Amino acid sequence: MKSFVITIENDEMSQHEADNCIKSSNNVKNPFTVEKFNAIIPRQVDVLMGKYNLKWNYPWIGEEFDFATGLKKSAYKTANPKSRIACALSHYSLWKLCHDLNEHILILEHDAIFTERLDPVYIINSNFNAVGINNPLGATRKSKVFHTMVESQKDKSIIITPTIDEVSIPQGLAGHSAYILSPGGARLILDAAHQYGLWPNDALMCKQIIPRLGVTTKYYTKVQGTSSTTTR
Repeated sequence: MKSFVITIENDEMSQHEADNCIKSSNNVKNPFTVEKFNAIIPRQVDVLMGKYNLKWNYPWIGEEFDFATGLKKSAYKTANPKSRIACALSHYSLWKLCHDLNEHILILEHDAIFTERLDPVYIINSNFNAVGINNPLGATRKSKVFHTMVESQKDKSIIITPTIDEVSIPQGLAGHSAYILSPGGARLILDAAHQYGLWPNDALMCKQIIPRLGVTTKYYTKVQGTSSTTTR
């Protein structure tokens, strides 16, 4: 399985964290090699949005209702809008790669670090479109609720991503620090980006839009706990 850690070129913190991610994967003796994937950066945004024929369709302040999906879209804390779009485009680029390769891939953000050895065969052989493998604690909103709901279903290896909010709020994985994407899932999320517009990647990949989103009940990664590159 090809595995990629999104890394910002010429960003010392991002490079350091990505190195930690790769080192941790080697330390737990994962049966795959994690490669760095150059993140899209703000100055590339306009060209790539045009190249991929994408339009941003998410509020920068406040909240708005999306009639096409029936979902409420609430603004993310964002220091530089183009940094937020660049993050989404980094994931979009890997979704496209997954589709083009026609094989499952592991997508990691630079803040992920492995805590357990991952044998991905059981995830690849499942019928899930995407599966999160990250410990939710400290990685997502309402992380304790998310964690408690996962813990209550430990008798299963993969579960449908928990519902932690009202149904009109996009609900997906516990952040996008670490997830395995299937080619079918890649096709669905690419289609969604063109049908509904590009959103923050972890909002667009929600269970209301992308069916069969799962999370493992055993956590294989956690976040390193440093500041987000989209808010600093």
